[in-house]
Amino acid sequence: MPLVRRVRQHVNPLSDKYAQPAVPPDWQSVYERPQQPLHLDIGCGKGYFLRDMAAVCPDWNFLGLEIRQPLVEQALRWRDRQRLKNLHFIFGNANNSLRPLLESWGEALQLQRVSIQFPDPWFKKRHQKRRVVQPQLVEELAQFMPQTGWVWLQSDIEAVAQEMCDRFGEHPGFERQGDDWLAETLLPAQTDREQVTLAQGKPVYRALFIRNELSV
Repeated sequence: MPLVRRVRQHVNPLSDKYAQPAVPPDWQSVYERPQQPLHLDIGCGKGYFLRDMAAVCPDWNFLGLEIRQPLVEQALRWRDRQRLKNLHFIFGNANNSLRPLLESWGEALQLQRVSIQFPDPWFKKRHQKRRVVQPQLVEELAQFMPQTGWVWLQSDIEAVAQEMCDRFGEHPGFERQGDDWLAETLLPAQTDREQVTLAQGKPVYRALFIRNELSV
């Protein structure tokens, strides 16, 4: 019987194990049409959401960034079996990999959408510095996203969703759309966590931020 590789549910992005930034691939070989608009999913988990998105939106490219390497390897194997040419996954820590990955695209980058969905909550106060949405991440996205590009945030924990909104709301380069949580998703696919949460009759806290015209 083959060995089953255990995947940790929570990974500390500040540990030395994840201090090395991801190495950018050759985007021209990764995507069949690299000039298409790009949707980046930060903390993509097993990649189910992006798989569905890539299948129903062939005119977009999709990139998943995930800190748990076994999940990335599994998602890439599935991608290859399905022969999806607009989908890729990268093992990396968003804290130190986001900038080099986006810079490597050069002027060809068309980062039109970013999603951060159901991130690790890190409930203990002393651990909250491990949460993925930090001012540095928001600043880097503002630098690489064009005007009218948008960021989609979701969590089943209101305090976590509110903190993500606070971080993006503090940056002059992003503007929240509406004052309340959005009742419905704006995307044609759902994450597995979203499906389970809704099936249990529990709320999902959603917000949309648009990259505005202010200089950053």
